[in-house]
Amino acid sequence: MPSGSAEAFLFNSDPAHYLPHRYPFLFLDRIIELEQGKRAVAMTGVSAAHGFSQILMVEAVAQLAGITVAQAGDEEGFLASIDHAEFSAQASVGSILIISARVVKSFGRLFMIDGDVIQCTERLLSVQLTLGVGKP
Repeated sequence: MPSGSAEAFLFNSDPAHYLPHRYPFLFLDRIIELEQGKRAVAMTGVSAAHGFSQILMVEAVAQLAGITVAQAGDEEGFLASIDHAEFSAQASVGSILIISARVVKSFGRLFMIDGDVIQCTERLLSVQLTLGVGKP
């Protein structure tokens, strides 16, 4: 008998399941939360081998946004524009970054996304970007 509570949405926590990107171009290690079409949260570790520049933080948000808005496996996404980006600091080697993406609004196949990258309690990046999604 149903308990009346909403069932948890199961998803694959591996970003490579959703994206064609692979190492060294996949900048997400694990998806923590996913509300398809609405928002997602992921994490990544910063290693000494390749660091994590500020532009890579923007790309990580764009990759997570693509996972959030893609409805079918045969759709491809592209970063249409970076509308606003505010950086406060560099990522530290050895830290874990929490990346979030939230759909603000959509215009057909274009999606306005608000994203953040947080290290411990410090926001390293706040970004608003537009992502396009469609079949090739």
